[in-house]
Amino acid sequence: MTTTSTTRRLLLPLVPLYRLGLAASALKASRPRQLAWPVVSVGNLSTGGSGKTPLAVALARVLTQRGMHVDVLSRGYGRTSGGTLLVNPNGAAEDFGDEPLLIAREANVPVYVSAKRYEAGVLAEQSASGAASAIHLLDDGFQHRQLARAVNILLLNGRDLREPLSAIRRADVIAVPADEPQTESDLRSRQWSGIIWRLRRTMDVPPLAGPVVAFCGIARPEQFFAGLAACGLKVASRIAFRDHHPYVLHDIDCLKDAARSVGASALITTEKDRVRLGALAPAIAAPLALHTARLRVEIEDEDAAIDWLLEQIRQARFVSAR
Repeated sequence: MTTTSTTRRLLLPLVPLYRLGLAASALKASRPRQLAWPVVSVGNLSTGGSGKTPLAVALARVLTQRGMHVDVLSRGYGRTSGGTLLVNPNGAAEDFGDEPLLIAREANVPVYVSAKRYEAGVLAEQSASGAASAIHLLDDGFQHRQLARAVNILLLNGRDLREPLSAIRRADVIAVPADEPQTESDLRSRQWSGIIWRLRRTMDVPPLAGPVVAFCGIARPEQFFAGLAACGLKVASRIAFRDHHPYVLHDIDCLKDAARSVGASALITTEKDRVRLGALAPAIAAPLALHTARLRVEIEDEDAAIDWLLEQIRQARFVSAR
């Protein structure tokens, strides 16, 4: 028998232990990592159009009003920078991503971006180490399962319910549009017995007389255009770019041409698109007027909803401290 064969025979009893070690290592690597502060995730199943960003802003504001130190952890989708960064509200979308930048500006709380949300959370906790009653909001976090959280908030609408929803079992709260009662009924018919929040969405649109050009680069542009029409705007031209579209000077020229062709003296877009326009916005504003439609989200019976959320956070903090 060769030396190699003898060695293999002697090592054979150790194979099960080796495999067990590999399995344990894989399990440890896949286990969600735990930050020191509780994490509340706000996410959706579909791409855009659910009101996730306005809800994150609304929660950050109301939790801050309740005395919590709040920060937001985000992937920073669409940014060209790398690493883990604190968002500068006066910065550019290409550095931080349009949604984190919008949240930082609207919610007035620290926002951290990183492909590894755990590292963003560690930086946030180091930056506010003396904060009491602190909480992380995990933006767009429903599919990000590498980070442990105290509460999973999932936004759904009627379009999402066209598909099987086995993933909803991971949710603690499902938030649905208040004007879609059938969505709530469908959830109950699918044996969802958990908490449902009803969200009221409002679009703040400036009063504009005469024809306007509406443009956006979001996942569901038809929602934006329909909302403008419902507010009474005369939308003479609708221009839809791809989601998270990075604007360049050629786009500005195209928008101006569209305005001239329909006799419009104003353009209107979404908050996210206004953020992505950045330094290009003044190029539109001469000689046209550039306006922004602001989307707001409110939770029905907000006090009760936030009371429940704070209790879950308190329980999570108590468990982690044991």
